[in-house]
Amino acid sequence: MGDNQTLDTIFSRASYRGKYKNEPVSREDLTTILKAGIAAPSGCNRQTASFIAVDDEGVLKEIKEMFPNPSCQTAPAFILVFTQEIAGIDGRFYNVQDYGAAMENMMLAIKSLGYDTCWYEGNVKKCAEQISTLLHVPEELHMACLLPVGIAAEEVCPAKGKKPFEERAWFNGYGMQ
Repeated sequence: MGDNQTLDTIFSRASYRGKYKNEPVSREDLTTILKAGIAAPSGCNRQTASFIAVDDEGVLKEIKEMFPNPSCQTAPAFILVFTQEIAGIDGRFYNVQDYGAAMENMMLAIKSLGYDTCWYEGNVKKCAEQISTLLHVPEELHMACLLPVGIAAEEVCPAKGKKPFEERAWFNGYGMQ
């Protein structure tokens, strides 16, 4: 895209499922990533997404035992995303959209800071309650996702191919070019 850093980051980001270098993620960078999540839009401004960064070796070890995903075992940090159902002014719930927007902001921040990650959601559900207990998370918050954060130790494969533009996006009507 040339000289547009935001678009360059969007188009170069890919899910990373490899090993991480044994280098810590600074608290400053973790704070920046968390602030990116907080800056995401939120339905009816209910701000239903909350976050915990984990960089303590002992806590990381316990989470890795609970969630033994091979690509997370060498991550020097995790960001855990929590959600709560709070009705908007229209009576609808937007918590899934809220944490989805926050996740995208954080993944782009992670990439722009020189780290890599992968969004883990479905397979993390089986240990969400255990992790929440470990981290003293209040009952009204439910763990939604986990992001390992670190510097890739292996080649980052480009994002999987996307369907052609013409199959997914149109102007002025479905199928219109």
